Amino acid sequence: MSWHLRLHGVGNASAVELGSAMATIERDGAPWLTIDCGGEGLTAYLAHYGQAPQALFITHTHLDHVAGFERLFVSTYFDSERRGRVKLYVPAPVVPLLHQRVGDYPNALAEGGVNFWDAFQVIPVGAAFWHQGVRLEVFATRHHWPDTAFGLRLRGSVVWTGDTRPIPEALAKYADAGELIAHDCALHGNPSHSGIEDLEREYPRELLARCLLYHYASAGEGDTLAARGYRVGRPGECVALAESSAEQVPPS
Repeated sequence: MSWHLRLHGVGNASAVELGSAMATIERDGAPWLTIDCGGEGLTAYLAHYGQAPQALFITHTHLDHVAGFERLFVSTYFDSERRGRVKLYVPAPVVPLLHQRVGDYPNALAEGGVNFWDAFQVIPVGAAFWHQGVRLEVFATRHHWPDTAFGLRLRGSVVWTGDTRPIPEALAKYADAGELIAHDCALHGNPSHSGIEDLEREYPRELLARCLLYHYASAGEGDTLAARGYRVGRPGECVALAESSAEQVPPS
């Protein structure tokens, strides 16, 4: 079994040319679980795979991470084979925020008679959840406001922080099995996002060596981070991952 991480976009909310921060974990060359649903990210997903995601994990509800949902709703609802079967794994505290952002409109369709969530199978998750027999872990991050943003771990393979300030205590627990760490990082930080000096101050060298930086402001900024010796994610890049050591159950 082989695992990969495909980056659909790596930019911050203003870096349209880099695409919205969004990725898909692939298993044996096929899309397995997509992280977030940004507008540019969804466009890149469709261009690469030729079909919409079948399963998504949502980190938080800032629009550069969920702006693709209306388009995903339309394509899913009007596909009888997909309607109600697209899995959305959403951290429980994020469920009402996601509804406010994308689902709470008087009529999902002008004709009426349709609820936005009719298109999806919404699965609220806590500290862990199962997807296709594999256990994934969820942890809180530091982004904008407590309990509004979460990261994802496929043990032994990859940790996706989502948008965050440095979280050394969380990564000491959730990145302790040699995982690649896809980490929010720009050249300069702010109260909601990490800058490279923040990571250098907070993280040991061993952990920094495992980081793949994304959510930066421009291609030039990415080049600057790379020139400082860091691994920088690029739009469309597909990264090989180690075999997962996550708990698994045989298919029923």
